Amino acid sequence: MAALGREAGADLREAGVVPVGAGEVPKNIKMATYTHGQPSPSPGDAKLRRPMVIEIIEKKIEYLRKEKALNIYGTVGFGTTASFSGVLANFIFRHCFKVKHDTLKTYASLTTLPFLSTIVTYKLFVTDALYSGNISKENCVLRSSLTGIVCGVLYPSALAFIKNGRLAVKYHTVPLPPKGRVLHYWLMLCHTEIKAMVIPLVLQTVVGVFNGLQHYAIFESTLEETVHED
Repeated sequence: MAALGREAGADLREAGVVPVGAGEVPKNIKMATYTHGQPSPSPGDAKLRRPMVIEIIEKKIEYLRKEKALNIYGTVGFGTTASFSGVLANFIFRHCFKVKHDTLKTYASLTTLPFLSTIVTYKLFVTDALYSGNISKENCVLRSSLTGIVCGVLYPSALAFIKNGRLAVKYHTVPLPPKGRVLHYWLMLCHTEIKAMVIPLVLQTVVGVFNGLQHYAIFESTLEETVHED
């Protein structure tokens, strides 16, 4: 029987057939694996899927470009209103302190600094938080409005007060304050005109709320369209 087995094995090897024993897998044989109910993709299907994938990627890029453009316009508009607030604050304090020196210098700083501070603050506290997904709609609106109030009203008012107050002391355009009541003296000089800053306060609050709502709506619509395309 052993001799017959060896002869049969020799005949199989000569015929090109290699017997596989238990636990042995031939290395030179490639086996195709098929899953039940899922036919293997053909080259034609791959060619059809490639344009679809490219189209989805192009749509996502278009969505991102649209969102980025709208975000830039909204943020720049927000910063522009802060610049107008700085110009108004500078005009009020120059009039109160009767300052006529360094006009271009003070107006340039009161226009540029509120603009830049609003854009940077809005990006850090609203835009970045929105993209991270850690902010709700109400929180987005609140942060946007607070950015407008702080960077578009309080900061320009304080900056104009300090700059023009120093010029008033330097060029003696107003009497020097008595000792111990310096801040109260300066505030009494402009307490009537400073009420005009209520206008930019209301404006910055309204623009901040509108900008926060619009930014959040654009982000949500872009996210939904992207998920839908996926």
